[in-house]
Amino acid sequence: MNIFYDENMPFAREFFSDLGELTPFSGRELNAEQVESADVLLVRSITKVNESLLNQNKVLKFVGTATIGFDHIDKTYLKSRNVDFTSAPGCNAVSVAEYVLSSLVVLAERYQLELLNMTVGIVGAGNTGSRLSEKLTALGIKHVLVDPFLEYDALDKRHFVDLDEALTCDVVSLHVPKTMQGDHPTYHLLNEERLSKLSQEQILINACRGEVIDNQALLRLKQSGHSLKVVLDVWENEPNILHELIDFCEITTAHIAGYSLEGKARGTEMLYRALCQYLDIPIEKSLENFLPESGINNIEINQKFDDILLNQVVKIVYDVRRDDGLFRQQIDHQHINRHAFDYIRKTYPARREFSAVQISMIKQAECDVFHQLGFSKSTK
Repeated sequence: MNIFYDENMPFAREFFSDLGELTPFSGRELNAEQVESADVLLVRSITKVNESLLNQNKVLKFVGTATIGFDHIDKTYLKSRNVDFTSAPGCNAVSVAEYVLSSLVVLAERYQLELLNMTVGIVGAGNTGSRLSEKLTALGIKHVLVDPFLEYDALDKRHFVDLDEALTCDVVSLHVPKTMQGDHPTYHLLNEERLSKLSQEQILINACRGEVIDNQALLRLKQSGHSLKVVLDVWENEPNILHELIDFCEITTAHIAGYSLEGKARGTEMLYRALCQYLDIPIEKSLENFLPESGINNIEINQKFDDILLNQVVKIVYDVRRDDGLFRQQIDHQHINRHAFDYIRKTYPARREFSAVQISMIKQAECDVFHQLGFSKSTK
């Protein structure tokens, strides 16, 4: 069995080596001739899987994307060819939530804001929005949820508000898929009209899909002198992004919010499990077999929990300013190109999630806050 996989999928060789012959590929450059003999095709979000890519392949049986989104997959076409498809819902949800939290502690410090007293509007309450909600709950940060689909799900007992109410919060964090049609399309969900209603003091974070915000409208708003604080991990037309917008943002990154080692590797594991089920063979490997020990694996704290301590601990594990600095350094504003954007993603430094670090404190009640945030309990 010929298994073709994106070279940026961590531990792909470890998971799939026993299942067939492996061929890595560059996700952005993949073409029809390269995948002509693929029985299994494993991709990430930058590879468009459609008839154009697969028209020379007559043997494909299984397609998997190691991502939560699948707008890059022509599922209708795959179904017409009886090709089995799977994605990795929720694989990087924790990673994205921790990206948002790191952004918030950085901006709170930069502008002397009381993070624990802020309000957050979470737009999209699926896997990622839910993980962010859990972390905000652990910190006692007030927040509201927007999700017109889950709002009418009888099994979901959470309270939801409409988008207009969420857009009045101190922080607006976007966690929806890109959809063009239906009752609640998300393409340009934050259009010129909605952007113009945001206040000068608000923070806007987009770590889902670039097209959810009208980037041209956002640029015009910022060029007019509006002081909205913007955090962008995703951009319209990636990798050919609107480079003029970079200098108007507080934090800019190259679609890496979900790029923790655990987040990416969890996607690989989910595809491995799905392929084993498809092949009707035992699942014999798990992510725990391959994850290395974190460089910082234990933190002992001897002070009271407050905003300052939260800031320090979060940034020890993940300081988003590192990724913002890498982005601004490596992207040539005068000659931005797809290669620079993809190079940043391909060479992204290892980053661990909170769970890779054990925390111990003198006062167990305060230690529990960090454990609820996702840090591990000390074994000492």
